[in-house]
Amino acid sequence: MKEKDSQVLRVLARQYKNVAAASTEIINLQSIMNLPKGTEHFLTDIHGEYEQFNHVLKNGSGSVRKKIDEEFGNSISSRDKKSLATLIYYPAEKLELVEKEEDNLEDWYKIALHRLVQVIKRVSSKYTRSKVRRALPKDFAYVIEELITEKAEILDKEAYYNEIIRTIIRIGRAPQFIIALSQLIQRLVIDHLHIVGDIYDRGPGPHVIMDTLCAYHSVDVQWGNHDVAWMGAASGHMACIASVIRIAARYGNLDALEDGYGINLLPLATFAMEAYEGVDCSAFAIRTNQNRGGKALDLDIKMHKALAILQFKLEGQLIMRHPEFHMEDRVLLNRIDYGTGTICMVDPATGEPRDYVMRDMDFPTIDPANPLALTEEEEKVMKGLQQAFMKCEKLQRHVRFLYAKGGLYKIYNGNLLYHGCMPMNEDGSFAQVEIGGKQYGGKALYDILEHHARRGYYAKDEAERLYGQDMMWYIWSGKGSPVFGKDKMATFERYFIEEKETHAEKKNSYYRLLEKEETVDRILEEFGLCGRESHIVNGHVPVEQIHGESPIKCGGRLLIIDGGFSKAYQAKTGIAGYTLVCNSWGMRLVAHEPFESSRAAIVNESDLFSHSIDVESYPRRKLVADTDVGEEIRERIYYLEELLEAYRDGTIMEEM
Repeated sequence: MKEKDSQVLRVLARQYKNVAAASTEIINLQSIMNLPKGTEHFLTDIHGEYEQFNHVLKNGSGSVRKKIDEEFGNSISSRDKKSLATLIYYPAEKLELVEKEEDNLEDWYKIALHRLVQVIKRVSSKYTRSKVRRALPKDFAYVIEELITEKAEILDKEAYYNEIIRTIIRIGRAPQFIIALSQLIQRLVIDHLHIVGDIYDRGPGPHVIMDTLCAYHSVDVQWGNHDVAWMGAASGHMACIASVIRIAARYGNLDALEDGYGINLLPLATFAMEAYEGVDCSAFAIRTNQNRGGKALDLDIKMHKALAILQFKLEGQLIMRHPEFHMEDRVLLNRIDYGTGTICMVDPATGEPRDYVMRDMDFPTIDPANPLALTEEEEKVMKGLQQAFMKCEKLQRHVRFLYAKGGLYKIYNGNLLYHGCMPMNEDGSFAQVEIGGKQYGGKALYDILEHHARRGYYAKDEAERLYGQDMMWYIWSGKGSPVFGKDKMATFERYFIEEKETHAEKKNSYYRLLEKEETVDRILEEFGLCGRESHIVNGHVPVEQIHGESPIKCGGRLLIIDGGFSKAYQAKTGIAGYTLVCNSWGMRLVAHEPFESSRAAIVNESDLFSHSIDVESYPRRKLVADTDVGEEIRERIYYLEELLEAYRDGTIMEEM
């Protein structure tokens, strides 16, 4: 026996002390292998839209309604199915309405409880009793287990179960029990959640989404470039801090920072009010703010411009200290001719230098002789913000969760998940990107960037930490970043240059090659995957369904599931996002309608998904044995059987 195997067996022997214990565990594990695989739920590009996110999470992208249809068929009306689904999504809120409107509340409770128990029986059927037991709410665990477990020894089962429900109603616990049952259904319908990047920016509630994810039973996250910018900001990186606050200002969501995370923006507001008093800020309108006006809006606009200038200064400094980024063309403040009011940039049409007229030249904090230098007041403001981000307990907790549960990519059950793209050349080869004086491409590029992103937050050595933070900024917007995937981020151009052609951000060749099988095969093979059942799932680039674009690429082997969760993109995409569901029968893509509000969903009993598309149907139902968990169980069974043999031949002594 190998030394490593011997050590594994001795560890197992401390848990399974004899033949009987090891045999029982082998039988248990083998039975799990033959259960249907759990349902996976994929979401991406949530961008702070917490109400829509919560609704999609509650309904499992139609999975709850599907289980209701399977259980009840035509035995209850479509209206009753909608009502039951709404109760499962929003039990407390729905109960509040019912208790005001229902004449015979006891009968309503009885019907609702019976139906919820039926749904739970169906959704729990693919799990072992022990797994269901672990999911049961503590206060009602025993009663729920009684209701969903078939008891062969009881002759009048219906009377037995009816009496339990009558007692729940009689002692006044029906509302609490309904809430517990509804939440359990939500928990059991989805076995595992994948967030394929971009939780942050644009929408008003990223902190609410992160609180929800932190409490979710099983989840992983593939970092999007917006997430990495927030991770960099939490680490104290000034360029990332300026970027995330500027975006919050632009979309009218500074409340997410002040109220959601408790970050004090008063020093920034005071600075902007004083430094930008009487300054032309017309290019810095707030895009989606519906609630502010007058002096408050005027202040937000001043803060918006102040942050943009801070961002361009800090990014310019960063690029200058990293010539290996090859981004000198993005150091823009020192390209301005302050005498003529123009900036010299490359004309996208000709590739030649050209002078463009600046729409705005009112820069009270820029020294034309040293345009990248922060003023004393700007330095003070940024240091204060740096401390606020680094000392924000809630933000730090959320970012540690992203590190613990996330990475730049994930291989899960034969599928490859990443947010953006695989940087490629026009010929389909992997683009090489210089990092730390070496060239990286393919999987190695992902790995080295993730390594530096982790060091940027956790490293004790100051130089290593600073380098990692600079790399986080590069992951956010660098032209070689796989989660950005474009030649530039044209923020400066959109603010200051009229000509629309300068606003264009050229996508990486990946997006022009992803319909080719050889491209998809090359990427999957790079990550150790093969076979037609493997898929690539990514987001990042909104799919414009309104113009006939499909999220299904390369015959279903690559899926881009960003369809406009963010309200800022819905006019462009024509829908309110795609999600993906993968269960034991196959994969289906779900297109969602624009979401009004959770209140409207409760009152009108309206759901969110509009239609689903079958991406793939499996030739046979997939079991746990066919999954990554199955591989782990198989290995554990192997070692347990080795332990049995060791007990039987006396190599390891049993404890009786």
